[in-house]
Amino acid sequence: MQSYRDLPLLYNQWANVVRWEMRTRLFLRTAEFLWQEGHTAHATSEEALVEAQQMHEVYTRFVEDFMAIPIIKGAKSENERFAGALETFTIEALMQDGKALQAGTSHFLGQNFAKAFDVKFTNKEGKQDYVWATSWGVTTRLIGALIMTHSDDNGLVLPPNLAPYQVVIVPIYKSQEELDAITAKVNDITQELRALGISVKYDNRTTHKPGWKFAEYELKGVPVRLALGPRDLKNGTIEVARRDTLEKTNTTQDGIAGYVKDLLRDIQDNLFTKAKTFRDDHITAVDNFEDFKETLETKGGFVSAHWDGTAETEKKIKELTKATLRCIPLDQTPEDGSCVYSGKPSKGRVLFARAY
Repeated sequence: MQSYRDLPLLYNQWANVVRWEMRTRLFLRTAEFLWQEGHTAHATSEEALVEAQQMHEVYTRFVEDFMAIPIIKGAKSENERFAGALETFTIEALMQDGKALQAGTSHFLGQNFAKAFDVKFTNKEGKQDYVWATSWGVTTRLIGALIMTHSDDNGLVLPPNLAPYQVVIVPIYKSQEELDAITAKVNDITQELRALGISVKYDNRTTHKPGWKFAEYELKGVPVRLALGPRDLKNGTIEVARRDTLEKTNTTQDGIAGYVKDLLRDIQDNLFTKAKTFRDDHITAVDNFEDFKETLETKGGFVSAHWDGTAETEKKIKELTKATLRCIPLDQTPEDGSCVYSGKPSKGRVLFARAY
């Protein structure tokens, strides 16, 4: 890289990272993990900031539209920013136990790292200047977020938009003749489903009973299970079970592919709505420090409170409550108030929570 004509430089990579962690936590904080990270270099501050904001939106869309996890878009406080960044944009999610989880970040680095590593280019005026940089990333902690947001005591609950198999079909039979007849019908159904872009698995293993298979796919979180037996062949029906609500129903085999397609969309929407309702019910606005502490102890979730903008207050709140300032919401409504801890003037509410 020598000239502005060589910019922007846009690098994306997937890599394994090893860190020395004193106390590990499965998926969330492990000694080795896989992450996706990007690094970019730009000729102007404006271009770099747009890139950081764009990746912030990319992560938002992925987590909400594919993982069905509602998030809060925000900026980190100066104390919580990535070291050396001018701005850190974050997406914050809430787990079923009331703890927050940072699901992804995007950093506007300014020229700080370019100056540290002497990364220069010749600008349009023919002068040497430092590049403007960004970095951004997500890790396999998103797997932990997925598990803790949707799953239940029966196992995983996978959103259809991410599930390796969206549908599993289990035959119910007593003889090889019955299995052959069911398989012939299942082949037709499978073809119809795949024609609509639906991923499907037919489990015709003879080594396990149907009940064992039902439990297995419930544990694995497959969104939809279809069961077909001799009586269904005779009546033209099929049993449909959805993983998110554990509801079962019988419907006709005719038009089953379209029925399943609509059902998968409903499951995806239901998972997001359920998680969002839980999240919204656990955002509590408080105006004094006693209510702040009581909410953390009895309810959990996000606490929406006024903050005076100082690192000292932020550190003191963390010291006293173990709650950190998760983000300054990007959709924050200006609101004059008094800091929940210091009583000093505040221009708006921020979100605190105990977090992973």
